[in-house]
Amino acid sequence: MMLRWPHSLRTRLLWSLGVAIAVTALVQATMAYRSALDEADQIFDYHMQQTALTLRTGFPNTDVDADAGAVRDAENDAYVVQVWSANGLQVFQSAARVGLPQRAVLGFSDVQANGTTYRVFSIETGTQVIQVAQDMAARRGMAGTLALRIIAPIALMAPLLMLVVWWVVSRSLAPVARVRRQVAERQADDLSPLGEEGLPDEIRPLAQELNLLFGRVQRAFEAQQNFVADAAHELRSPLAALKLQALGLERAADDATRARAVARLGAGIDRATRLVDQLLVLARHEASLAARIPPQPVVLADVVRLALADALPAARARDLDLGMGASDETAIAGHADALRILVRNLIDNAVKYTPPGGQVDVGLQIAAACLRLTVEDSGPGIPEEDRGRVADRFYRVNGADATGSGLGLAIVKSIAEMHGATLALGPSQRLGGLAVAVDFPLAS
Repeated sequence: MMLRWPHSLRTRLLWSLGVAIAVTALVQATMAYRSALDEADQIFDYHMQQTALTLRTGFPNTDVDADAGAVRDAENDAYVVQVWSANGLQVFQSAARVGLPQRAVLGFSDVQANGTTYRVFSIETGTQVIQVAQDMAARRGMAGTLALRIIAPIALMAPLLMLVVWWVVSRSLAPVARVRRQVAERQADDLSPLGEEGLPDEIRPLAQELNLLFGRVQRAFEAQQNFVADAAHELRSPLAALKLQALGLERAADDATRARAVARLGAGIDRATRLVDQLLVLARHEASLAARIPPQPVVLADVVRLALADALPAARARDLDLGMGASDETAIAGHADALRILVRNLIDNAVKYTPPGGQVDVGLQIAAACLRLTVEDSGPGIPEEDRGRVADRFYRVNGADATGSGLGLAIVKSIAEMHGATLALGPSQRLGGLAVAVDFPLAS
């Protein structure tokens, strides 16, 4: 069964540091044991060598029975000593039951006997061969004792070190828990910034990004509230007008009066429908902004042709000369549906405000490293003092003959900003009415 890495950062740190401490203690214990064993080997080898050198003159050159040597049996001594004469007869053995081989290899060697390993040192004098042996278990026992003395403090300190690690990790992650509590205790409408005091450098950027997010959400809520309030205000007037027109139709005394009331009621319904349509377009556009759909290459000339085809029936009904002049086929990065809304709103406004028999021209050409869309008409234009506000939502120019919702240019401005384009309004030098220019950056 595969173990899953814990999702808790605190648990990960505690487990990682705890395992690191345990592995470090184990490695240090192993190294301490190896070092103690090497030191014990050097010390005992030196003692064996000195013992053999000391016994060079300690035994007579006569044969001694093995049982007589066994009288001095020293099985529990640290060293086992055997001595042979020059003719190969054993003259001394400190432990008869050890059973070491009866042949001596001069110098140091390891010998297997009695199920264990002996370290053996042999030296030859003029008349004797002296052999000193030691069970390696004694060395390992001594090395283990030395290593235990070294690692005992580490073993005692490891739990204390883990406790210190737990305290440090818990204290270091306390700011994260504090930020979590601040967010958890908030109400749905509380978008105030999080406190950044005392936060470590790793946590402060997260809090700053959350504060930026709260600010964007707050602005989005405010914009939505303003939009709903403005929409409710704007819908109140046409609905009230529809009610009055319905009352007028009910009170009509003759057919002529009734016909006028029906015409006014139909015009009011058309205005309300137009307003609702514009509100829905604006809502869809803002939803697409929130979705952050990536832009695609769009040939704006194709979008303009489709928008012209949509507006052509209304232009013919008003006897307008609607057409497209210069047309550049350069592509821009954008959203085809939103661009079609932009172009259609510009053309619809021009058609609506241009007197019958007038002219509306649409142009598309490269200018100043951008693709410029222009819509010119022969209508009354917009006074200079109103040009800075006509792109605001629900703003309408005073004295305008045509009725509208005040959302057309607001939608155009929003879509232009989404595409990084600039919107400019001014007088048309050629047709005498309004000239609207939208400069789109060229696609790389």
